[in-house]
Amino acid sequence: MWYNVFMEEKELKTSPKQRFFIILIAVIMLGSIIASYAAIIMNGGGASSSSSSSGISEEKIIEYEQAYNTELAEFSEVAKSDFDKFVQYKSRVKAYNEASANAGSVATNDLVLGSGRELTDGDTNYLAYYIGWCADETVFDSSFDDAANPTVFTKALDASLGMIEGWNLGVVGMKLGGVREITIPGELAYGEQMEICGGYSKPLKFLIMAVANEDPLKTAASELDETYMRLQYAYYGIDYDEVLGS
Repeated sequence: MWYNVFMEEKELKTSPKQRFFIILIAVIMLGSIIASYAAIIMNGGGASSSSSSSGISEEKIIEYEQAYNTELAEFSEVAKSDFDKFVQYKSRVKAYNEASANAGSVATNDLVLGSGRELTDGDTNYLAYYIGWCADETVFDSSFDDAANPTVFTKALDASLGMIEGWNLGVVGMKLGGVREITIPGELAYGEQMEICGGYSKPLKFLIMAVANEDPLKTAASELDETYMRLQYAYYGIDYDEVLGS
């Protein structure tokens, strides 16, 4: 469920690949801090005579930003017809009773019946546009560029990256091309593992449009993901291509 740092309070499960690079960034940043501290000690407490290198040039970062913007424009164009179908249901994002949502199991409500393949238990071969919100109506993440006044999609989730249990249960029986509202009790969302919506074991609601993981959308979404990852690592001074050994 990801770009926008995937969620303000973190998003659905990250993939093993994403977790690896998150840990890698943390290790590199820690190493950089230790090295800088050691340099200060060796210089008698004074500042180093030369500025530390970020590991990647400003020109390279600009290049990655331009590449991301190009891919984003192409993805948004490919996804435009889906956006036009999905955005009209944004009004479904409303406050709901937290206690009632937490008391039951996963609840679903089909707003549009799709005409494509029906998703079965364990099926992860699809892409999804979504809006996720809390009981107080706060949107914690979405596929929109702006949750309040959306104009385009900026991402589509690849379900194969791993989703929370409540999401997986909620999409069973949904047909591709359809739009479904899913209410997930806290224990099937993040439980006590992660704070979201202002606490732990909070229920979540999602508005989901599942679509086929096929070209041209499949390629556009994948290339957008790649340029986004490259740009984010560049902001941390890491060359994504060098890390992958390409």
